[in-house]
Amino acid sequence: MRAVIQRITNARVEVDGKTVGEIGPGLLILLGVTHGDGEVEASLLARKTAGLRIFTDEQDKMNRSVLDIGGSALVVSQFTLYADCRHGRRPSFTNAAPPQEADRLYRFYVQALKGEGIGQVETGVFGADMKVSLLNDGPVTILLDTAQL
Repeated sequence: MRAVIQRITNARVEVDGKTVGEIGPGLLILLGVTHGDGEVEASLLARKTAGLRIFTDEQDKMNRSVLDIGGSALVVSQFTLYADCRHGRRPSFTNAAPPQEADRLYRFYVQALKGEGIGQVETGVFGADMKVSLLNDGPVTILLDTAQL
């Protein structure tokens, strides 16, 4: 699994002009699933995400997690995180998990984040054409890949 994690002041996701998820300070998480990923990877990634110390403390050091600040999370599925651009100019997405399995693990990850103690966890709509708006704070953007954790 891969996650692009952005520290945000606020974020929202719209589908067909309607807001389906919206949060204040916290994390915007773009989540991709590949072949062979399972609940173990989703749990590991959720634990790492919730504990990631990327929010500043009183000394302006990145020393607090989303849990520490009482922040929220907005999770958006993003199969394009597994794009293979090595050949030609058109990306291949064969490294992305099949939609049914990716959706199952996406939902599992969202529940795992809630289980880690993040109070508000919002989502986009799996497989939909979504419009994501955010105010990146910092900017701070982190890439996590369970193959490297």
